[in-house]
Amino acid sequence: MALPPASPNRQLKHQRCFDVQVFARGDGLWEVDARLTDVKTRDLATAGGVRPAGVPLHEMLLRLVVDTELTIHESGAETYWMPYPGQCNDHGDAYGRLVGLNLLRGFRAALKERLGGVLGCTHITELAQVLPTAVIQAFAGEVIDTREGGQDGTPPFQIDRCHALRRDGEAVRQFYPRWYRPSQGRPAHNAAPAADPFSPDPRPAR
Repeated sequence: MALPPASPNRQLKHQRCFDVQVFARGDGLWEVDARLTDVKTRDLATAGGVRPAGVPLHEMLLRLVVDTELTIHESGAETYWMPYPGQCNDHGDAYGRLVGLNLLRGFRAALKERLGGVLGCTHITELAQVLPTAVIQAFAGEVIDTREGGQDGTPPFQIDRCHALRRDGEAVRQFYPRWYRPSQGRPAHNAAPAADPFSPDPRPAR
């Protein structure tokens, strides 16, 4: 379906932003700063008083320290703007529970188990779900070889991860010919889907 046309009479009421920044450190580790903000275009009555238009209703920062294998070494979160001061930010070091998880091996399932529902902050936990693909994007071409793949003969990470980069598609044939595999008469859209790298891992989360 094509993008629905925007109404000429629409009015912005709310804006949620995710901002993920990934930094290389001098010790071989990487820092991931993920921030969520919610802003209204009108004054809003909250339990803590009226929040003026343009002042965040929510602002949270989640920081991870990961290695090049995407294992989390340090993790923590802070809440700067919230509707219930003293309550929303009263989760202690809950997000330290992410330490030991790997962003590529069952991360989202482990995140839900450790910090879903009342175990954490709804917004910070939701924010954490975008981190696997965000960090992969940061590592692409620098930590992860997106042209030739792994030295063990594994293809580049992105092959078979989306419709454009399916193994029997034109983009792979043109730009990654080493990894191109004709469909052998099968319609390309019926090609078997690749395994989800973020699905639950059979190995127990640490």
